[in-house]
Amino acid sequence: MGVVLVLTVGFAVCLLVSDKKESEEAVTEIRRNDYGRGDATYILQAVIDGKEQDTPLEIEVGEKQYTEAEMKEVFKDAVKKLESLILGRNRSLDDVREDLHLITEIPGEPITVSWEINRYDLMNIYGELNKTGVVSETEGALVKLKACLTYTKDESMQVMEEMSARVYPPKLSGNAKKAAKVKQVIAEEEERNREEAVLKLPKEVDGRRVELRNPDNLRGWYVLGLGPVLCLLLVSLQRQNEQKEREDKERQMMLDYPEIMNKLTLLIGAGMTVKKAWEKIVQDYERQKENIGVRYAYEEMAVAYREMRSGLTEIESYERFGRRCGLKAYRRLAGLLEQNLRKGTKGLTALLGIESRQAFEERKAAAKRRGEEAGTKLLAPMFFMLAMVLVVVIIPAFLSLQM
Repeated sequence: MGVVLVLTVGFAVCLLVSDKKESEEAVTEIRRNDYGRGDATYILQAVIDGKEQDTPLEIEVGEKQYTEAEMKEVFKDAVKKLESLILGRNRSLDDVREDLHLITEIPGEPITVSWEINRYDLMNIYGELNKTGVVSETEGALVKLKACLTYTKDESMQVMEEMSARVYPPKLSGNAKKAAKVKQVIAEEEERNREEAVLKLPKEVDGRRVELRNPDNLRGWYVLGLGPVLCLLLVSLQRQNEQKEREDKERQMMLDYPEIMNKLTLLIGAGMTVKKAWEKIVQDYERQKENIGVRYAYEEMAVAYREMRSGLTEIESYERFGRRCGLKAYRRLAGLLEQNLRKGTKGLTALLGIESRQAFEERKAAAKRRGEEAGTKLLAPMFFMLAMVLVVVIIPAFLSLQM
């Protein structure tokens, strides 16, 4: 570590001495960048009458430009390289079967290139071949290319260069070559008989029997594969709906639990037995059912009440009630009632009162959680509205700046 520190300090001192010496020397000339390297920017400190100025000078120096004679030589070299630059994967312009690369500038030189083509049905200005164009395999098709080379620093200095490319169909083999021949025959026939309402397709090409058919339609396979996917989606949807119904049912039962506990506490405290209080609650619910709708907790209480009337013991009815509800609070209530029947009613009212107060506290906590969840769900629309407001405010501001 000590060696590294010494080396770093030594190197820094050397740099400081070199920079100090360089800053004290007068700069009498600035070298331009070579052709095509772009403009250069230098920052120099001015010293006038021996007094150093506060603000450094930022000096921009353009790249070196060609003289007219030099430009002629550059154009000549660019024209020589142009053919090799545009060939792409083709061997020569006399046998073009792949896309040409019609460049827009000469690499390393301040020269732009623009193109004119006489056969846009076979090639575009980028050099890409039209695959649907009809071209003879034996003779090909002649495409004339005209390149305009322009010096970027002086657009009045231009050179025109003309060249020709003979375009042939892509080299094919086997079945692809046979299919291309059939396609060419059909294209020629279509060109000759455009006045006819019906295009007659060939039955024989180069001595080979040709039969054209509609391609196989895979719609049946798609539908066949879609069936199991739909079944899986429907099963998933059904399970999702069942889960939602179960959650809604449990949520409703937990909302009703404090009310049920409060009613049981009041009725038992007034002197009723547990069975009579249970019966009273069920009867009140059945009278009000049409107005308040189905309440799952009260429905389970009604089932337990009917089991008692059919001969099942109270203990078994309460136990089955707790299992059917499935929630911890209702199983706790069933346990209290079973314990009461086994050990007597002493202290039941106090226990029910404690359970009732606890149920109300849990209900308030659940309501608070639902409120927080609702607030969280509102964040997404709020962010969307914020984004829309930003768009409405910012876009007109940018448009006004551009104007």
